Amino acid sequence: MTGLPQRFPAEGLPARVEIYEVGPRDGLQNEQTAVPTATKVELIRRLVAAGLRIVEATSFVSPRWVPQLGDAAEVMAALDRVEGVRHPVLVPNERGLERALAAGVDEIAVFASATESFAQRNLNRSVDESLAMFAPVVSGARAAGLRVRGYLSMCFGDPWEGPVPVSRVVDVGTRLLELGCDELALGDTIGTGTPGHVQAVIAALGDAGVGPERLGVHFHDTYGQALANTYAALQAGVTVVDASAGGLGGCPFARSATGNLATEDLVWFLTGLGIDTGVDLDALVATSVWMAEQLGRPSPSRVVRALAGGSGGS
Repeated sequence: MTGLPQRFPAEGLPARVEIYEVGPRDGLQNEQTAVPTATKVELIRRLVAAGLRIVEATSFVSPRWVPQLGDAAEVMAALDRVEGVRHPVLVPNERGLERALAAGVDEIAVFASATESFAQRNLNRSVDESLAMFAPVVSGARAAGLRVRGYLSMCFGDPWEGPVPVSRVVDVGTRLLELGCDELALGDTIGTGTPGHVQAVIAALGDAGVGPERLGVHFHDTYGQALANTYAALQAGVTVVDASAGGLGGCPFARSATGNLATEDLVWFLTGLGIDTGVDLDALVATSVWMAEQLGRPSPSRVVRALAGGSGGS
């Protein structure tokens, strides 16, 4: 491994960015071969040891829909709880919330869609019906003292509907926040967003009363735009960026969605801009090399491959 990039801070960017690590959940949900519970727990432990302070642990979705995450309760029971570290879990409905509360979680996320096509494919409901389903989940979680994040997918394009109007993203996003979500994560599920598009969506949300302090961004790198889009979001004041260790993940319900923005690529990028993340890049790269070995294939992260001597695991 060869250290870190030189730092050249740019004006108008935040001094610190909170990385919302989604690898153990979003990164693994697509895997065809079952990943042992102990491996998932060890992955989370290593990510925390590398300095990540938000590590999404799992999803309390029905194992029929996402078999890979059918061990959610076992994962949560085996986790070491570290002070100052958050372990959100995805919760699809009231039954999922019951299971999550029984497992002792302290933060959840719900997953909505800006488009009707994806809402039907992902949740088997219309957008309105899905928001109605989430209402008691959010209120129940808030009543239990849990923080709630609202994911909004297909914000920048949909494989079935094509372009998604910015007004549509604002409408569904504000309704999700009105349910009681603390944060809205804007998802570029198929990776078609570009920097100007990102800033247009954030500006439109601002005009609707939703400032960047309530937003996170979740970019996929299908067209190589994830870091450029991240820069645009930082310029607009966003300080929460989702990423997946080693670039794992995609979306099981949208086949054109490739991997998430790799956490290592994001840390290298932010470090070069002089932005603090609190993450030890060498430890993170070593974690992704280890995970690649567990999965039997190299990491797609360019930074992992560069710092690990070109292999990124095997």
